[in-house]
Amino acid sequence: MNKKIGNIFKGDKVIWMVFFFLCMISIVEVFSASSNLTYKSHNYIGPIVYHTGTIIFGVIVAIITLNIPCRFFKLMTPFLLFISALTLLWVLIGGQTINGANRVISLVGFTFQPSEIAKGTIVLATAQILSAMQRENGADRKAFKWILWITLPTCFLIGLENLSTAALLFAVVVLMMFIGLVPMKQLGKLIGICAFLVFFGISMVMMVGRDTTGQEELAKTEQVQNEQPKKKSKIEKLLHRADTWKGRILKFGEDDVAPKDYDLDKDAQVAHANIAIVSSNIIGKGPGQSVERDFLSQAFSDFIYAIVIEELGLFGAAFVVFLYVILLYRAARIASRCENNFPAFLVMGFALLLVVQAAFNMMVAVGLAPVTGQPLPLISKGGTSTIINCAYVGAILSISRSAKMKKEPIDAKNI
Repeated sequence: MNKKIGNIFKGDKVIWMVFFFLCMISIVEVFSASSNLTYKSHNYIGPIVYHTGTIIFGVIVAIITLNIPCRFFKLMTPFLLFISALTLLWVLIGGQTINGANRVISLVGFTFQPSEIAKGTIVLATAQILSAMQRENGADRKAFKWILWITLPTCFLIGLENLSTAALLFAVVVLMMFIGLVPMKQLGKLIGICAFLVFFGISMVMMVGRDTTGQEELAKTEQVQNEQPKKKSKIEKLLHRADTWKGRILKFGEDDVAPKDYDLDKDAQVAHANIAIVSSNIIGKGPGQSVERDFLSQAFSDFIYAIVIEELGLFGAAFVVFLYVILLYRAARIASRCENNFPAFLVMGFALLLVVQAAFNMMVAVGLAPVTGQPLPLISKGGTSTIINCAYVGAILSISRSAKMKKEPIDAKNI
């Protein structure tokens, strides 16, 4: 019996344990944080049954992926690049709007986010380029250009509707190039150009975007009067989410406000996330005992870490951080033991993709980063993102199982 179970759950056992704990925390916390969904649907058990089903399907995807030898991942790259480009263009033209942005595609009754597929595809392509162009003293200078030729158009298409996802993906690619020993001179120039573009982009957003704070009543009045909307310029059409970005920048840059002066209606998400964290009393209220879940609109997704802190306390929150740290550490261990470059770069790329997003989500929840729409990988409620993240874990497990490993040096004392 144990042998049969071992044949199913192959690969690195520590990563399997991390994966198991993250899935269990996800089911418990999403069940607790889905009060708004149960209220709207009048179905108490429906949302968690759906999420549990998604988790189970994701585990099946992970098991299928880990049984694919890592050498076959290379063959998928051209096909996935074509699919990613096609779906990213499709979502811009005919995608469904969620929170003011075209992010999902509906196909045969199912919806999925093309950006989730594109992220893994870029990591796969980057790992392949870095491995193919490795030299004795590091990566060939041409590798830098090839990676940017693939990464920049993809990040641009993603960034038009989801800037934070594009930024996180680009950060992961830069980290992969650093690990892949791309010349520091090239990376230094890239970072400098990025810093300038960030400054220029923020300036454009602040000029084009409108500060909609406190304009709810004005918007209602304009709607009643049926005024014709103003024609937008080409720049305004390109930066149609500038209002949202500007609002987030202004809110993040505000000085600390005294609790008695805080506007719970104006900054509801941040306010209730802070209340959830402060009211945890270090030890937490216990699973299912959250109060702020009824007020946080994205308690089951973007701000689920705040609910984790409220219910499980600082120790539970630290345990979640520890799981992601262990995931990255084990991936690094696997990469260091790989005899070939491709699986080493790929396992680090997928691990960084999960951990960097997790770190940013947790920073948002505790107020160290501006609010974005990034879920907590493998914990937040999701459809496409949950399944794709499980596939990333499956790929890491596949590499730990099927990649050719360096032989351990023989200890002379044991001979």
